[in-house]
Amino acid sequence: MRPIIWLAPAAAALALSACAPTASHLTAATNGAPIPVVGYDWHLNADADEASLSYGMAETDDVPLDLSCRPGSGALQILQTVAEDHPRVIALESGGDTETYPAKAEPSAMHDGLDLTAVARTTDPVFLRFRKLGWLATYGPDYRTPWSPSKARPRRSTASSPCAAEPRDARLTVHRYACLFPLT
Repeated sequence: MRPIIWLAPAAAALALSACAPTASHLTAATNGAPIPVVGYDWHLNADADEASLSYGMAETDDVPLDLSCRPGSGALQILQTVAEDHPRVIALESGGDTETYPAKAEPSAMHDGLDLTAVARTTDPVFLRFRKLGWLATYGPDYRTPWSPSKARPRRSTASSPCAAEPRDARLTVHRYACLFPLT
């Protein structure tokens, strides 16, 4: 009679555990590259003083994520457009590497919601992985949004990055900003 008493709760626990989320549902990481969103892509804009890699629709103000840097700074400025109730952090993931950056919030001049800004290092693991994979995702308490290029592009060398703290060649041209980003 005693084994029957243990059997019923064990069976109920087993049945309930099948409904529980697995660890993969609770993390930001994924196993493969995300599917591109039609009409969206990475766009590189560069001049002698600054480069910006923006994800959005060409020729529009629909740019939910922007990364910019100055040569030799080793720093990236991150801009993400979010809803007003979004936590004041920018959380990024690429190929399983994640980083969360404290962010400043300002009302967006172009969209409903807020513009979050944060500063990151070009050497943070999430950006090193982004260089290799070519995609990045933002995530929050109830969403994960991948930012993937619209078509396959050749990988760029990451041997030297002009936004790195110590670029190898002081004569780097604006086109060398592409070494930081894999998508030019």
